[in-house]
Amino acid sequence: MISSKVTFFSNSILGNRKNKLFFFLSAVVLLMFLTAPANYAIPSFARQTGLSCNYCHYAYPELNSFGRMFKLNGYTTSNSPMLEAVSPDSERTDLSILNSFPLSAMVMTSFSSVNKATPGASSSAVEFPQQLSLFLSGEITPRIGAFLQITYDPTSGTFGLDNTDIRYSNHTTLGGNDLLYGVTLNNNPTAQDVWNSTPVWGFPYVLSSATPGPSATTLLQSTPGNEAGLGIYGLYNKLIFAEVSFYKTAIQGASYPADTTWTGTIKGVAPYWRLAIQHQWQGQYLEVGTFGISSEMYPSGISGLTNKYTDIGFDAQYELTNDAGGSWIAHASYITEKQTLDATYNAGGSANPSNTLNSLKVDLTYNFPQWAALSAGYFTMSGTADAGLYAPGDVTGSANGEPNSSGEVLQLTLMPWMNTQFAVQYNLYNTFNGGSTNYDGSGRNASDNNSLYVLAWLLF
Repeated sequence: MISSKVTFFSNSILGNRKNKLFFFLSAVVLLMFLTAPANYAIPSFARQTGLSCNYCHYAYPELNSFGRMFKLNGYTTSNSPMLEAVSPDSERTDLSILNSFPLSAMVMTSFSSVNKATPGASSSAVEFPQQLSLFLSGEITPRIGAFLQITYDPTSGTFGLDNTDIRYSNHTTLGGNDLLYGVTLNNNPTAQDVWNSTPVWGFPYVLSSATPGPSATTLLQSTPGNEAGLGIYGLYNKLIFAEVSFYKTAIQGASYPADTTWTGTIKGVAPYWRLAIQHQWQGQYLEVGTFGISSEMYPSGISGLTNKYTDIGFDAQYELTNDAGGSWIAHASYITEKQTLDATYNAGGSANPSNTLNSLKVDLTYNFPQWAALSAGYFTMSGTADAGLYAPGDVTGSANGEPNSSGEVLQLTLMPWMNTQFAVQYNLYNTFNGGSTNYDGSGRNASDNNSLYVLAWLLF
């Protein structure tokens, strides 16, 4: 997607007339949108609640406190007309559903330009669309709601299930305090999370799919939504949150039941955990927590040796709102992963029987009231050198076998309407796949992958 970057222009990227003309026209269009009147046409959650987008979001998909509680309460908060129906043999109301169909749509289109073109490819790309999604999202019953996303992939030309979260929620009293509890059925670890410091909904919320990215990533940062997870969660006294979920592989576009054609199949179940403490006071909010997953997987098929991955993460989120309505939002996350690669090592795919990966991400955003946001982020990935996993190769390879990458993301986001975003993002790499110069063994430098990304993101 929904994954999840003030503009910095390098001379090499703006070095030709076509790009200069494109960005001049982009700036003119953005200024036109900024002077347009407000329009509050908003998707199905807003139709259900009767509330505008900024009740739940600073800038979508970044949730505020109300948005977090809306999600934890199972997407069931409603202020719209309901269809009530009584069974013919009972006075009990057997049906209570939204009077309007909870359908929304999203379209993204983008322009990307990389500092130096990869061999045999263009240095720039227009994606129209980059992503097209339909959402069936809202209250199903007074206690059950859903966020269900179906996305068109322009590479394959097909639709498939994207991030999905179906919830049951309720309240009770424990020790004189409120206990919100629920069940979540979802298809991607951390898709159910309500904080923007975990992988699925973390900054940067959208990236170009047409520019090179680092090869190494932890399991939690790379799960493609090919899982089915069932979990229970609770929020006690609006202070302590805990969740335990269990995941099985549920691949799209594969034969069933699982057979030798499957790849990345979980053996048994993969437990996921989440613990967080939050506190809100006048104009400020703080969350600190931990999360993680342990998974044993068959690289291919459903038998034989496996690889084992254990990810342990720590995160924090801080929000500060000023009297003018602007807000500072900061996120930090750290994930350490232990890999035991019995299957890959014995097949000759790795030089080491075990490795580690460590990921650190921090970001800071200032949201101007209702119309714009400035963001800056820093990321670093480091780990064990492995010439088998991280072999030399044009663009995506590593000459020294190291997974290390680091850099910054800068982004300006404009929101002329609450359901519309226009963003200009610049990605800078200090190191890429193990080095800063000649990192791939073919003469490519980390800075060659610096990229400019211009995005239009519409929800309706």
